[in-house]
Amino acid sequence: MIAATLMMVCTMNNKAAAQEDKGVNTARFGFMGGVNFSTLYTKDADNAKALTGFNVGVFSNFPITEFLSFQPELYYTTKGGKVTYNNTFVDGTAQYKLDYLELPLLIQLNITHSFKVFAGPYAAYMMSGKVKNESNVNLFNFEDNLKVDDYNRMDAGVAAGIGVDFGSVSIGARYNYGLTKVGKEKTFLGTKYTFPDASNSVLNFFVAVPLYKN
Repeated sequence: MIAATLMMVCTMNNKAAAQEDKGVNTARFGFMGGVNFSTLYTKDADNAKALTGFNVGVFSNFPITEFLSFQPELYYTTKGGKVTYNNTFVDGTAQYKLDYLELPLLIQLNITHSFKVFAGPYAAYMMSGKVKNESNVNLFNFEDNLKVDDYNRMDAGVAAGIGVDFGSVSIGARYNYGLTKVGKEKTFLGTKYTFPDASNSVLNFFVAVPLYKN
């Protein structure tokens, strides 16, 4: 009788553990979106001013172990910012509103069942953008859609952040640090320059809703 009781307890514990592990080691797919605060950072960080935008897309999460998972994402995101410049030809401020299709490849660490941290590289492709320029030379003042081929259409960098699960909904925050320049190197009157000589920097807050679990 005692032996049978012990076997029953062990069996129930094993089933509970298996169910708990299944909850952790579950592949997921869903939608995510949120708000962005983006800047174009330069060596002179005091000149960087943030723009407010948004991000929206899809994500997948594939378990590797009980504590680790791989999370690729694909989403549309706004970037950009205001850059103050002072060079040989003109002084002024340029405001860039840039639209990207972004692919982060993240490794997620499950600190607890509800609290996650994640990090990994990202690559993004510039789809469109607008630029507004105000300077001390009226000839250079304008507001228009930018010609994306005149800029580095590929953006790459690293991302890191945290997430918290509330039932079937997750909320989180992340920071994307760009490692490429937005502007291409050009030559004007024999002088080489890069404008904007800046990289993307984005802080975003998001909500993720899984639609499929396996």
